[in-house]
Parts: sequence; structure tokens; C-alpha cells
Amino acid sequence: MAIQPWRATCIQIGSVVASDATTREEAWTIIEGNLANAIAHIEAACTGPTPPRLVVLPEFAFQGPPRATPVRDWIERACATIPGPITERLADVARRFGIYVAGNHFEVDPRWPDRYFNSSFLLDPDGAVILRYRRINTASWTSPHDILDEYTAAYGEDGIFPVADTELGRLAIFPCGEIIVPELSRVFMMRGAEVLLHPSNEPISARSEAAKICRAAENMCYLISTNVAGGIGFSLTGDEKGGQSQIVDYNGNYLAFEAASDESVAASAMIDIEALQAGRRDTGMGNSLLRSRWHMYQSHFAAAEIYPANALLQKPITTLADLVPVHEAAIANATKAGILR
Repeated sequence: MAIQPWRATCIQIGSVVASDATTREEAWTIIEGNLANAIAHIEAACTGPTPPRLVVLPEFAFQGPPRATPVRDWIERACATIPGPITERLADVARRFGIYVAGNHFEVDPRWPDRYFNSSFLLDPDGAVILRYRRINTASWTSPHDILDEYTAAYGEDGIFPVADTELGRLAIFPCGEIIVPELSRVFMMRGAEVLLHPSNEPISARSEAAKICRAAENMCYLISTNVAGGIGFSLTGDEKGGQSQIVDYNGNYLAFEAASDESVAASAMIDIEALQAGRRDTGMGNSLLRSRWHMYQSHFAAAEIYPANALLQKPITTLADLVPVHEAAIANATKAGILR
């Protein structure tokens, strides 16, 4: 099936943090305000001269991060299911404009009511949730890896590394700091992903900016990365700024780049999936995928175990202090493997 070029737009918006709220009512007043701001910016993009087929919102756009809020309080005050009240509001916009909407929020799953996940999602033009990815690489809240046996039994491999096959191409999504974990993007590419959606909420750094170029180029994927506007969620004073939302092509070239940290829908570009597919089939030197010898690395990855799996299977965390023994075990494993000394 032919895939015509289509437009993607980064919805770079600010986010009022709900972690200072002391009641659920107060927290959801903040969340509703953030939702209204997001919807207004999506509407502006879709009624402008170059309307998108897909938009990407920042990480933590609606609730902000929990900061030091205890797990139980954060679940009761600010978390929601997917699908749920946050995605339902965005689904209305998706249906109204016939677009795909990608975003991120803290999610609670009835299977594990005493845990929450940092979840990224994609809605299709009918408003259906067609992707839900729960952050794996984190040391701040529960990861599927922390309850791996139970999680795999419930959702399988497709639920851990989901890729959606759509009329726009094959899409995957993951948030923020996971851009610096090359294995994650690689697995998504191996599962067929052609476009990596990246909701983010982080200060500008050389490491993350370089990683965005690398993840796109080394996997021959488009990357659509939307950062928060204004102060990042973990900045108590707001002095650490976000911004620099960007769209990168499969050769690592910028197609769009919003240099400022202000609210903006200016980072917008055309995505050409058929050109990407042709590039992946090319036998010239520009096709790095064709020359990659993954077989040579399999034994090293099979033997590697640093951060322990199932570390929170028996007991969920209540505060960040509960993660200290897990971190210590990871350091011990890295030392044993000869990585640390």
C-alpha cells in the first residue's frame, strides 16, 4: 500500500505541575487546565495553513512529574487509566480533525492498583488508543521490568515493545530520557518501527541532543521529539528550561527545529515513509542497517544483567527510598561484570 507524505507537528506547550496539590479535586483542576491548553494548541495547528496528520505532545504535559509525592497519594490525586479521562478529551480532538495524537501521562492499571506507570500513548483518528508504552528504563517509579514475570504474562512481548502499523507507517513511542538508551529504539526498529515518537520533559543537554540524531540515523527512522515549553517539570524554580522540539529524518538531518523554549507549534515537517523504505533497501554505503552484524553481539547481551528484573514483584515502592536496595544490586552486578571497579 502506497503511503503518501504526511505532516507531523510538535505541540510544544508548558505544563503546570499537579504535585503540589493536596486533594484530587485540586490536582484535577490543574490537569484540566493543562488539557485545555494542549487542545487549544492542537486546534491552532490543525486550523493553520499547514495542518498535520499527527501531533506529539510533551511528556508530563497534563500532570507534571510526581516529584517527592508518595506513590499512594500520587495515584489517588493525579493518575488515570488509559483509556481514561485524559485520553478521552484528546480523542474528541482526534476525531474532530481526523488526526493521530501522541502524548504521555502517569497511568494506573487496575491489575496493579498500588503502582503507577509513566505511559506514552497514541490515538488514531477514530480516537482509539492504538499504542500504549510504559517506560522501561527508569529508577523513579515502577517499570514493566520490575514486575517482568507478571507483566509478560498479562501483556506479552507486544505489550512491552508495541509498534502500531498504520496508514502513516509503523509507529513506536517512548518518552524523554529513554532517548539515551540505544537498545530501546533498536528493538522498536527491529519490530518494524519507521517513526519514533518522543514526548519529552527535560533540560537541553549535549547528551540528549546528540542521542536524538543518533537514534534516528542509526535506526533509519524518523524521530518526532516534542519537549515541554518553559521550565521542566523537575525544576522547582523553573530555571531549567525545555524547548528545542524537533523532527529528524532517517539520515539524521533536522527537518524542523524550535530553538526557543516558548509555547509553539512551529516545529512541523513532512514525513516521507516511502523514501525511508527505499533507503532501507538501498545497497549503498548510506544504508547502515544493511551492514549491521547483530549476530556478533547476541552473546554479550544474553549474558548481561545489571539492573535486576522482578525487583519489585513482591512489594511495590511507596517512596523513592524503597529503590535504594535495587540500585545497590545494580551497582553490585555492574561491578561483578567488570563494568565498574
